Amino acid sequence: LKLVESGGGLVQPGGSLRLACTASGFTLEDSYAIGWFRQAPGKEREGITCISYTGRTTKYADSVKGRFTISRDDAENTVYLQMNNLKPEDTAVYYCAADRTLDCGNSYLAIPINHLDAWGQGTLVTVSS
Repeated sequence: LKLVESGGGLVQPGGSLRLACTASGFTLEDSYAIGWFRQAPGKEREGITCISYTGRTTKYADSVKGRFTISRDDAENTVYLQMNNLKPEDTAVYYCAADRTLDCGNSYLAIPINHLDAWGQGTLVTVSS
């Protein structure tokens, strides 16, 4: 199972980025719930959003609610994270993860990423002027 994140980079405060998480070796459509986590410098990794395997349920941490949107395109075997109105405190390495047992909800955002079935190497997002 392999996940690869892309789309990170440097953006000014108030700007937008779209991250992608592409799976290989398995099919996301096969009952995998997907989540995005991030780890800022000097801080613990936090779960920020997830989407259920059906795509019908999403969950957001308060820190990103109203600014970030998660979506999935099973035909492309990819999950996206649209990030708008970015703030300097959004600077972090962003990771995606997939799990076939745990569906999207508060537990998914709280679980350590290495307890899930698969996770990627991360992509760096820097928000700075």
